[in-house]
Amino acid sequence: MAGNRTFTMIKPDAFEAGNSGAILKMIEEAGFKIVAMKATRLTPELAGKFYEVHQERPFYADLCKYMSSGPIIAAILEKDNAVEDFRALIGATNPANAAEGTIRKIFAKSIEANAVHGSDSDENAAIEGNFYFSQLERVL
Repeated sequence: MAGNRTFTMIKPDAFEAGNSGAILKMIEEAGFKIVAMKATRLTPELAGKFYEVHQERPFYADLCKYMSSGPIIAAILEKDNAVEDFRALIGATNPANAAEGTIRKIFAKSIEANAVHGSDSDENAAIEGNFYFSQLERVL
């Protein structure tokens, strides 16, 4: 059974370009409820911890450097079938392959600077949300 929560981050490129408000509007218009949100900035160490699953990959160092290069917005979203529906809303990782009207097609600059992160499973949504938000912060 699909879960009803997912995690997203508006990445430094989209934040810097002033696209956060438009992205959040698209998220809400797609039926997602924002249940937790904060603007923050990752240190290189925290970026490394968040992306440690990729530490053996050749892009890991550049990814950590990029993700700690500026502010981000972290958010927990709620909707039935949240992970799958959000992945459809954001589009393919490579914006050249993303469907028209998706967040990445509209706002991404490149495969690396692709505007947003979206959890790829219910399990990872919980792990990633817990990385950014304490239990107390999630109480509404």
